[in-house]
Amino acid sequence: MKMIGSKRVPSGRGQGSSIVLQGKNVLVVGLAKTGVSTAKFLDKMGAVVTATDSSPASKIKGIDELEKLGIEVEAGGHSMKHFLNADLIVLSPGVPSTIEPLKEAKKSGVEIISEIELAYNFIKEPIVAIAGTNGKTTTTTLIGKILEDAGKKVFVGGNIGEPLIEYLGERHALPLQQADYLVVEVSSFQLEGIRKFRPHIAILLNITEDHLDRYTNFDEYTAAKFRLFENMKQGDVAVVNNDDVVINSKFKIQNSKFKVIPFSSSRILEEGIFYKNENIVYSLGSEKEFYPTENFKLKGIHNIENIMASIAAAKACGIPGDVILKTIEGFKGLSHRMEFIRKVNGVSYYNDSKGTNVGALQKSLEGMDSPVILIAGGKDKGGDYRILNGLIQKKVKRLILLGEAKNKIRDAFKGLTDIVMVESLKEAVTAARNKANKGDVVLLSPACSSFDMFKNYKERGEIFRRLVEAL
Repeated sequence: MKMIGSKRVPSGRGQGSSIVLQGKNVLVVGLAKTGVSTAKFLDKMGAVVTATDSSPASKIKGIDELEKLGIEVEAGGHSMKHFLNADLIVLSPGVPSTIEPLKEAKKSGVEIISEIELAYNFIKEPIVAIAGTNGKTTTTTLIGKILEDAGKKVFVGGNIGEPLIEYLGERHALPLQQADYLVVEVSSFQLEGIRKFRPHIAILLNITEDHLDRYTNFDEYTAAKFRLFENMKQGDVAVVNNDDVVINSKFKIQNSKFKVIPFSSSRILEEGIFYKNENIVYSLGSEKEFYPTENFKLKGIHNIENIMASIAAAKACGIPGDVILKTIEGFKGLSHRMEFIRKVNGVSYYNDSKGTNVGALQKSLEGMDSPVILIAGGKDKGGDYRILNGLIQKKVKRLILLGEAKNKIRDAFKGLTDIVMVESLKEAVTAARNKANKGDVVLLSPACSSFDMFKNYKERGEIFRRLVEAL
């Protein structure tokens, strides 16, 4: 969390609705960081809290703290009685809404919401919400930095860093300083459980196949993303990618209630933000500003799109263009997302471990001008790798595969490039180095989640970094 000053604390009813927690039986499902924070907040608000997680107690951080508060914690499974006895269920992002106890609770009329919906009920400050398959974290972080550099008090969190519920702080503490803006990354999982959640500025960066191991089909995943806009009203602002086929085809239906700022990296827009002759052009009404990209540290067309969305949000918040440009030029990006590690014998090594889906790999390859030795694979998320056939054939000189999905990926790209199968990341780095020539790029961009071999994408990226630094 980034917050200048003290945390905001709830003093009562927020802008969302008249939700009442005092004395209510509330069940929190899922006890990762968000779930633990949610349970603690509910307890402070006077709810009778029960928490449940399918993991064993030894794997749940914070379980002792919850039990000391008198919160009943069920670990290692979900008892149906807790779900049916609840007045309200708050669902953590990592828990599928399709598990049987949730289905039964829904049939019985129990209200089920997400943590961001709960928090929204006690928040009065304007929310800038960022959604999309790829680029959310970079864009969220950059917008937060621009606002901070402009002298605003900002909370940055949501699906990254601190959960939104953390902004509310201690129930009975004195609110010394509240934020001017809450900049929040939101996932499709979180948007599934909203009712009245309404951002003042909503950004939808892109929609490509992801999480199809959780959703029945791509349309269901898309529908979850589009819930971002469903409660917005006149005076709110939507920032959308005009180049994204899915967004462009579906957004037209629901863009009449609020102001829309489109952005495009491929075409000139009469109204909106576009990329032309190495400049980002902001053109809205009589206002026209140029942002030269030559000094940007973020490279690649996908980062140009993230920056355009960030400019649109910052301008909607009234931030001057010179402040925006200065922040962007100093912004180095995030670890594990197209992160340059080092150059060895003329070969550049990039860590894109956060590229956990097919769309992320597509954007990364599109931004590469040099021959690529690609390290990919991990736990499959149900995406169609074949949409990358053209890029693989054109840009990848060697494909090194590991993890559970390696056979599926090999079958998708067979005959398009040199393919090597390995058993470990260390073996993959060695195979990449042996093939690399001066001017080549070695890119770790798995297009898969990490959970088959690693704790998370960060661990995968850190191990890759250490292996490269040891070359």
